[in-house]
Amino acid sequence: MRLLPRSLHLATLLLGLSTALPANADMDADLIAARDAYRSNNVSKLTRLSQQMPANEPLRDYPAYWLALKALDNNDDGPAQAFLNRVNEGLMPERVRNEWLKMLGQRQNWPRFSEEWKKLPLEGRDEESTCYGQLLDLNQGKAPTDLDRFLESRTTPEGCNRLISAAAKQGILKTDWLWLRARLLLAGNFASLARQMAADTGLPLDNAALNKPASANPNTPGGQEAVVYDLIRQGKTDINQGVARLRQVESALSRERAGFAWGQLALLMARKQQAAQALGWFDKADNKQLTGEQWEWWARSALRLGQWSQLEKITGNMPAATAGKPAWRYWRAKALQQQGQAKQATTLFSQNSSGHHYYALLSLEELGNSLSTPPSKLDPNKADIQKMQAEPAIRRSLALLSLAERHKKPEFRTDAQREWRWAMRKRSDLELLAAAEVARRVNFYDMAIYSAERTVTEHDFSLRYLTPFRDITQRYAAKMDIDDAWVYGLIRQESRFITMARSGVGASGLMQLMPATAKWAAKKMGLSTFSVNDIDHNIQIGTWYLRHVLDQLYGNEILATAAYNAGPGRARAWQTDRTLDGTIYAETIPFNETRDYVQKVMANAAYYASTFGHTNISLRNRMGTVPAR
Repeated sequence: MRLLPRSLHLATLLLGLSTALPANADMDADLIAARDAYRSNNVSKLTRLSQQMPANEPLRDYPAYWLALKALDNNDDGPAQAFLNRVNEGLMPERVRNEWLKMLGQRQNWPRFSEEWKKLPLEGRDEESTCYGQLLDLNQGKAPTDLDRFLESRTTPEGCNRLISAAAKQGILKTDWLWLRARLLLAGNFASLARQMAADTGLPLDNAALNKPASANPNTPGGQEAVVYDLIRQGKTDINQGVARLRQVESALSRERAGFAWGQLALLMARKQQAAQALGWFDKADNKQLTGEQWEWWARSALRLGQWSQLEKITGNMPAATAGKPAWRYWRAKALQQQGQAKQATTLFSQNSSGHHYYALLSLEELGNSLSTPPSKLDPNKADIQKMQAEPAIRRSLALLSLAERHKKPEFRTDAQREWRWAMRKRSDLELLAAAEVARRVNFYDMAIYSAERTVTEHDFSLRYLTPFRDITQRYAAKMDIDDAWVYGLIRQESRFITMARSGVGASGLMQLMPATAKWAAKKMGLSTFSVNDIDHNIQIGTWYLRHVLDQLYGNEILATAAYNAGPGRARAWQTDRTLDGTIYAETIPFNETRDYVQKVMANAAYYASTFGHTNISLRNRMGTVPAR
């Protein structure tokens, strides 16, 4: 792809699209002021700005949208009703209706809730509004069927807490279920929510004992829960102390509570990569109380030790929702293969080989096939592209993107992404590819990838695996003698080619450099001045640092990729005292983010290698082995 000069502004690019409107300075100022008024709770100013928006602007509804949301925050649903009466399709009314439904649910205004609930599409319902919708069904005699989704160590919004309370009062949720949820909440340090649920449902949780577990009475259910809560809390600080405490009190606990405690401590030990001990403690756990996360770490512990028969047993007993994930279909197939059950393994590899994700590629290679990126049979023409450009949500998205670029306001770019994602729902492959091309032409690379990745049967890999800034990237990759496919795989995962990308911890630019790391690397490189958000500087420093961690870590791409995300010290700590298959090393990384990152970077690199015509495109070969610590 030929790159336009970097000095050419995105606003100018947008003018090349038939549906783009010229920038309006007054409109820009009013939109920025309206968003500022929303943030500062200046309702009067927001009201005035919402009333003076010109009718022919793509973003005319945004001030009224912010006003509706702000009014709902203040328990005033008048602006929301007015907005929904005027704007009936798109991302904005969907979000306003979600928020209004929560307010109606809180008020128990079920007649109006029912009326508005019908207008909200299934794919637009968020978690809390869905809970209120189920509460409506419950009030009408229809019991919800998927409440087990709350059996996790996580907090839940108020509407879901009300649903749980109502289901308990109607006898749909039994005491054992409520105790398990309370245990999971306590294990996740959500003690306040556990107390609230207990108060709402009449569960005899001992609040005094939770505050002072040493005084807990182990002869009462509430006292036993306090003991379990305390020893798990101890285990998070000192796992040996937690285990010692459990062994001391185990005979006084019910089988269910002791089994729960062993499962929680096993999870902590598995995350520390102490696989042998974790396996022993999982054997003591109550399988019925294990979460999906615990099942996965049980399997990873067996995998880490190469205990294939144990891995087969664990994956065979997993709940269906966990066992059906591509990861565990793949590893169950590997376990069967290692035990000589080739036919069963081949069946699972075949089932897992569809798609373009990490486990699909590994499964495909196990079947003896190689990665291919055939050209798409669908080639959107000018009319297809113009049709997508004319879509109202696309027009809003591009206008927000232009506004973000003109004024260096990343929050408007976030809005542009939300509009784009909404616009991609229920699209045909042709529409998705046309949309991806629209996004590519205006350097909206992350949304070009988003659209291209959603196709079902026809795929354009040149859009899925874009290669912007090719000259710069190839130059610095060659200078550092590293694989350009690997560099592109990393950039695609780090930033999706968003030049203004900034993470929650402060990493910036295409290669998501932390300020301290960039400063240190620039000094080592002899750069007296640099800008971390400059494309050239970012790639130059990022590739230098990637080479640096590669050299520090035995020239191993898996370790270097992990180090780029989590730091060289952690990447080393995750090695073991023996050579480890790269796929096993990656699978047993204890940080969810880093594990997902390494797998996706390497799968990306395989696709880029295929696109670039490299000879080695095997993902299995790329994963290789990780040397002993």
